[in-house]
Amino acid sequence: MDTARTLLNAFGDMLAGFVFSSVNVFGVDVQLIALWLFAGMVFFTLKLRFINLRGFGIGINTLRGRYTADDAPGEMSSFQALSTALSGTVGLGNIAGVAIAIAIGGPGAAFWMVVIGFFAMSLKFAEVVLAVKYRLIRPDGTVSGGPMWYLRLGLAERGMPRFGKVLATLYAVFALVAFIQIIQVNQSYSQLRTVLEFNDTTFSALAYGIGIALLAALVLVGGAKSIASVTSRLTPIMCLIYVTGVVIVLGVNITELPNAVALIVGDAFSTNAAAGGLLGAFVAGMRRAAYSNEAGIGSASIAHAAVKTHHPASEGFVALLEPFIDTVVICSATALVIVTTGAWQTEHSDIAMTSAAFGTVAAWFPYVLAWAVCLFAFSTILAVGYYGQQVCCYLFGSREWVRITYLLLFCGLLPIGAIAKVGTVLNIIDSLFFLLSIPNLIGLYLMSNTVREELGLFLKHIGKTGCEPS
Repeated sequence: MDTARTLLNAFGDMLAGFVFSSVNVFGVDVQLIALWLFAGMVFFTLKLRFINLRGFGIGINTLRGRYTADDAPGEMSSFQALSTALSGTVGLGNIAGVAIAIAIGGPGAAFWMVVIGFFAMSLKFAEVVLAVKYRLIRPDGTVSGGPMWYLRLGLAERGMPRFGKVLATLYAVFALVAFIQIIQVNQSYSQLRTVLEFNDTTFSALAYGIGIALLAALVLVGGAKSIASVTSRLTPIMCLIYVTGVVIVLGVNITELPNAVALIVGDAFSTNAAAGGLLGAFVAGMRRAAYSNEAGIGSASIAHAAVKTHHPASEGFVALLEPFIDTVVICSATALVIVTTGAWQTEHSDIAMTSAAFGTVAAWFPYVLAWAVCLFAFSTILAVGYYGQQVCCYLFGSREWVRITYLLLFCGLLPIGAIAKVGTVLNIIDSLFFLLSIPNLIGLYLMSNTVREELGLFLKHIGKTGCEPS
């Protein structure tokens, strides 16, 4: 076991060193991949004239079914598609990720996570519009979509078929490994171990990982409709449990809330060298926010592509709600809990920090967090397992044996997360995960005019001509 962990650690360090190469700005190492993602968020926010603000109401109405025809093609309702996508994004990144960001960049990192979430809404809109426009609808009504398809078909439409195939293949190959959800198993197991106080043995770790894998396999084998049925019920429940817990923690520590807000905002613009100052806080917030809401990564667009609609931009409006819920609301709630309770000043650097914050209510209250964490982890595994199936079918065909083979590998590798160290897990998954943004964003830039055209067409359809982009 020690040899395996040593090799895994070495591989993770090497991969992270390559992906997270940086430039030194005013004494702070700023990762190029973070700037790459942030540039895409700002570009589409300006290109689409702040669609993240003016499209919020339309997104709510679309989610309620106001603009959806009964005969629209697809496999999921807008609510089911959003629930599935949120199952993939609202997860441990909102609990452990916020704690990690604060541990690295200080309380100010939480402020920059919210800022990133705001700009991420526009980028998420763009990739989902393209995912619906270039999706593949088979004769039996099943749908395949996502970056693989819009990179290939969209760029072919622009006279770049070979380049599109290269980008699509790169994305799919990276995704096959990046979508293995060992981080969810790692951090949910860590939280259970913390609250139940049992010894961390190889047996207990593997037992937990195998249990999660078997439960996930039972749902994933049923395909898109089975996954949507479970996530549309699970997502509201897990969010309610977590938000209720957060409200109780903040209620108990209400007198410290104003100071916590002031500290988060003030520290975001601090010159505190220990956390790297403003740039250090920004980089820490950027990396964890991007991992949490996945804007620019393209993964959630695979779920949104299965929506029932005639208009690609309609689901784009629904999708922009996703980073708002994920990062602006839930990540902010976690940050307030951590800072208000003073847990950010403990020796913890991952989900144990959030657990310590919940422990300020009562000794048993971290059990509430443990329950929410397990639900978050499980729902994320389901959503990303569906994404992985779609990627595998793109590479190797849509035959049933291909899908089942991938599910066996996907679920079979989950227990690794329970035995790996958190630093190693983050290095490997973050590295592969962020590599997806390179082919994805190149394609999005090249097809940005198509996104704006689809936006204009849908706004005309619903009679919002005054909101059309110029």
